[in-house]
Amino acid sequence: MQLSTIDLSVFVTYVIALIGIAYWVSREKAGHQKNTKDYFLAGNSLPWWAVGASLIAANISAEQIIGMSGSGYAIGLAIASYEWMAAITLIIVGKYFLPIFLKRGIYTMPQFLEQRFDHRVRTILAVFWLGVYVFVNLTAILWLGALAIYTVTGVDMFYGMLFLGAFAAAYSLYGGLKAVALTDIIQVVILVVGGLLLSFICLDMIGDGQGIFVGFASLVEQAPSHFDMILDKDNPHYMSLPGISVLVGGMWIMNLSYWGFNQYIIQRTLAAKSLEEGQKGIVFAAFLKLLMPIIVVLPGIAAVILAPQLDRPDQAYPVMMQLMPVGIKGLVFAALVAAIVSSLGSMINSIATIFTMDLYAYHKPDRSEEHYVRVGRAVAFSALVVAMICAKPLLGSFDQAFQYIQEFTGFFTPGIVALFLLGMFWKRTTAHAALVAAIGSAVFSLLFKFLLPELPFIDRVGLVFMLCMVLPIITVFVEKAGEHENAVQLADIDFTTTNSFNIATVGIVLILTALYATWW
Repeated sequence: MQLSTIDLSVFVTYVIALIGIAYWVSREKAGHQKNTKDYFLAGNSLPWWAVGASLIAANISAEQIIGMSGSGYAIGLAIASYEWMAAITLIIVGKYFLPIFLKRGIYTMPQFLEQRFDHRVRTILAVFWLGVYVFVNLTAILWLGALAIYTVTGVDMFYGMLFLGAFAAAYSLYGGLKAVALTDIIQVVILVVGGLLLSFICLDMIGDGQGIFVGFASLVEQAPSHFDMILDKDNPHYMSLPGISVLVGGMWIMNLSYWGFNQYIIQRTLAAKSLEEGQKGIVFAAFLKLLMPIIVVLPGIAAVILAPQLDRPDQAYPVMMQLMPVGIKGLVFAALVAAIVSSLGSMINSIATIFTMDLYAYHKPDRSEEHYVRVGRAVAFSALVVAMICAKPLLGSFDQAFQYIQEFTGFFTPGIVALFLLGMFWKRTTAHAALVAAIGSAVFSLLFKFLLPELPFIDRVGLVFMLCMVLPIITVFVEKAGEHENAVQLADIDFTTTNSFNIATVGIVLILTALYATWW
């Protein structure tokens, strides 16, 4: 289905405006050349609104919008737990993790690991993250984004990926994180407005033009099984979201890893003007996460009624877009592309940061700041090319790409969370103990995957995490290690938060309690 001239005009205006604004905010004063702090950490200049918007823009992309809408079509509102529980996770990160990271003055998560443990841990985790970012996250964003463009416009998947890659490169390669973060507020506004319009129009259609509230009531009545937040064991999707353990088990580990120790995400908070600004941004992002299921899950559930014969669940969101009126479709399409390219820009900047600062600079330590920035740009561009080549072979056969991404990353996240938590909060943790956690995570996950295939992957994540906490502790006692020389001195860290942060935390907890009580 082709976009109308009006829709195309709306979309083209968005593309041109975003690129223009990105170059404008990236400009430098006369005589000043971008250094690594400018390019990779936006010169530690981000205000709270840029931090919060950039967190959401980086997070909400094709795998979220297309993939989670597909899971909403197949599973229902239960998939929203990934969004709603992330709000609480963000508060934990802001209060307990961010003060430690900012005190250390780090660029990357692997850099923290070297400061705390040794260079081996830094290198292993840097290589791991580069592999995941290029071959899992970047490929998923490109593939699902191109799928959406193909479904809406009929443009070939290859050309769709080419456009997305070129667009992301055009607005992010020159300016780095500053260009990405400061334009993300525009991206998030378009994403929220366009996404809400799509959801509201779908509900109005279901309600036969009688409004969104009538439409929502009708949707609940016609698809009651899609509004179960906690799935029973007889539910066909129980393996993906195993009942109450979603609230008390492995999903916490997935969220802590993603929001707390994932360079792609945490880099925005590392670039904040101050700890207080970073925490304000995190609270802003947490409230936006509460809103996200309306934007990314509800259209998928609506498709159960409006388009019940889809070939694949991941077609739900693009097909709903086709139902939009002229003009609105262009805005919703711009919102979808905004989410995709903002995540692409964020991802390639994080890939460039890890490769340049954790690997390249270690072997080439005496180069100029400008040289490292050029290397970062080259790496970002190369990552896009590699991901385009690998996208179809890796993701072309999956019906629910979001679930694929969660399960794959679930092999490694238990060990990552364990080694970071022990490294931050237990002074006796050694480098060997950290490596045991990292390696043990992959080994135990594979063993449980093949020996206990009936075990839901979220439960597996929780079980492996407990083993990854116990084994490093045993390792420390076997080594008879005392306090590590590079241990985090918690007495030097200020964990107190402002009254506004504390009030916001209470508000988020109350909202989540009400949501789960309603849809239990």
